[in-house]
Amino acid sequence: MLVNNNLHRPFEVVLAIPVKTYDIDFMGIVSNIVYIRWLEDLRLKFLDEHWQLNQQIEQGYTPILAGTEIEYKRPIKMIDRVIGRLWLSGLGRLKWTVQAEILSNNELAAVASQKGGFVSLQNNRLIPIPEELQKRYLQYQQGIQKI
Repeated sequence: MLVNNNLHRPFEVVLAIPVKTYDIDFMGIVSNIVYIRWLEDLRLKFLDEHWQLNQQIEQGYTPILAGTEIEYKRPIKMIDRVIGRLWLSGLGRLKWTVQAEILSNNELAAVASQKGGFVSLQNNRLIPIPEELQKRYLQYQQGIQKI
């Protein structure tokens, strides 16, 4: 459904995710809402590594989230080893898309897609994708085509 199976995952980040006791529901598995928090953790790591949030704020804009879609493949339990991966899968004039996968003990446990954009801090209106990010994404895509 949502997984980009090729190895070309622009600006991919990987995060080891500890399962906490408060993540578990009454059935002994990770609650569905926890995946939303994990996606937020992955997006924050993405921003730390590739598009620093503090620089965006200094330039007068910030990212917003417009939608999330998750498909759960298998349950995650307290003792499982969890890894999250997130990458930029699409960049348009006004909107971005990231895809993610959550692995549990090296098996796919969930896939997700999130869409968003950037808004001006002055008027809270959607702005075009910053030119520098567009250029970096294009450079990445051109580098992939040369391989």
